[in-house]
Amino acid sequence: MNSSIQLVCSFCGGINRVPSAKIDANPLCGKCKEKLLVGKPIALLDSNFQRSIEKTDLPVVVDFWATWCSPCQNFAPIFEEVAQHWGTRAVFAKVDTDVNQQVSSTYQIRSIPTLMVFKQGKEVARMSGALPRVQFEQWLSQVL
Repeated sequence: MNSSIQLVCSFCGGINRVPSAKIDANPLCGKCKEKLLVGKPIALLDSNFQRSIEKTDLPVVVDFWATWCSPCQNFAPIFEEVAQHWGTRAVFAKVDTDVNQQVSSTYQIRSIPTLMVFKQGKEVARMSGALPRVQFEQWLSQVL
């Protein structure tokens, strides 16, 4: 039996089914032909947040941040490095809380950075505060 993974394209929003065996082969969107797993965090907005976390079979790791937040700025390179390293195990996304106030309010983001992990649209873990890379990866290993 050939299992497949459903992924939402971060470029066009198209829903794609990718055979599990080909998830490491840089699959492309059937609609716009862009890479489905880009190896770096994608930007999620109020308009595409729910679809992206609900219609993606991989866990979605979200960094809620703001441009004025110094700890957020310091954590950003760590988040990007981990996204590149863990590229096919999860989708990594960022939400600018100043621009996307609806999502931030829905998930009651009170401090930033806040990290959340979603599986099939459901929140499974949350942590507030920036972490060193080793601790961030340990936390992800426990959650994923």
